[in-house]
Amino acid sequence: MNSLDSRRTALVLIDLMPRIIALDTAPFTGQEVLDRSVALAKATRSAGGLVVNVRVERPGLDVQPEGSEFAPAVAPQPGDLEIVKNTIGAFGRTTLDAELQSRGITHLALAGIATNFGVESTARAASDLGYELIFITDAMTGLDEPSHTFALTQIFPRLGTLTTTTNYTTSLT
Repeated sequence: MNSLDSRRTALVLIDLMPRIIALDTAPFTGQEVLDRSVALAKATRSAGGLVVNVRVERPGLDVQPEGSEFAPAVAPQPGDLEIVKNTIGAFGRTTLDAELQSRGITHLALAGIATNFGVESTARAASDLGYELIFITDAMTGLDEPSHTFALTQIFPRLGTLTTTTNYTTSLT
């Protein structure tokens, strides 16, 4: 992977909430994705990049299900952007695009749970909006391995670049 301008790149972490992390996922556990996401966020912040923390709230509920907050290890830090969505993807009916545009962000690095739901939906919308996409393949997981693999082999290569946690963190400038 070529070097990335950290000032124009945002790391977007999708649905890293205790109730989502606890789901039965494959090929990686939620904890593995969380651990890698912590490393990604640390590297992104250290390089001066933007971390976008996205979580879902179920519409029409006065009280969200237990575990709907961010996992403490990836809770938003000063300078991060927090997006609360009511849809599968992070762009629908949120301020995400306007916030990214106002910061001059052109590249999005995507990670989180689940590959074939929140990550893919966010990626498709981001692609339609003209963002350059980077998929951090070892920092996302699906509800089952075939769905995860299909997204990584059939969908994501058409939308952007696939890389790993290590390659992403060493490419930030």
